[in-house]
Amino acid sequence: MLTPPEQFGIVEKGVYRSDMLHQSHFPFVKSLDLKTVVILSPEVPTRAATTFLEENNINLIHLGLRTWKPNIGWRPVSEELIKDGLELVLDVGNHPILVMCTSGIHETGTFIGCLRKLQNWSFSSIVAEYRSYAGNKARYVNQQFIELFDMDLVTLPRNLPLWFVKQMQLLQEEENEEFKDKTLL
Repeated sequence: MLTPPEQFGIVEKGVYRSDMLHQSHFPFVKSLDLKTVVILSPEVPTRAATTFLEENNINLIHLGLRTWKPNIGWRPVSEELIKDGLELVLDVGNHPILVMCTSGIHETGTFIGCLRKLQNWSFSSIVAEYRSYAGNKARYVNQQFIELFDMDLVTLPRNLPLWFVKQMQLLQEEENEEFKDKTLL
């Protein structure tokens, strides 16, 4: 039987989200044929999860542990965490990729919101998606972080996923049409 992790979702082709993996999720996760798992929270995965990832040649990148500073404690989300994560997710060489945190809501939801902002989604659509996963656990501070996150911090990798490239092309075409319409007036 295939049991997806809680808060599991398909973000884009080859990009998934969830909370932390448990043994009951392994058959489902194996079916995704993942290449990379990114953990955004400082909690360490279980030994069973680490062993599962190793046995299936899935690269584990624990960004949450890297950005956690013991002397100042854990900030739920940092610009460094989001920037590094976006650069990993936007490198198609890491796909298929699963992004997760302890709850699958706070760090992951904020991260996906920033990805959507980079994709030029409207803020109301970003918040609607965030809240659809967070439910009554939604945090205003996470929504505010998404709104204020500086997209110029992100360096786009060379190997961008096709879905991202096509979205950027469509946006450029729209801008060109709007410019043409304005110059004809």
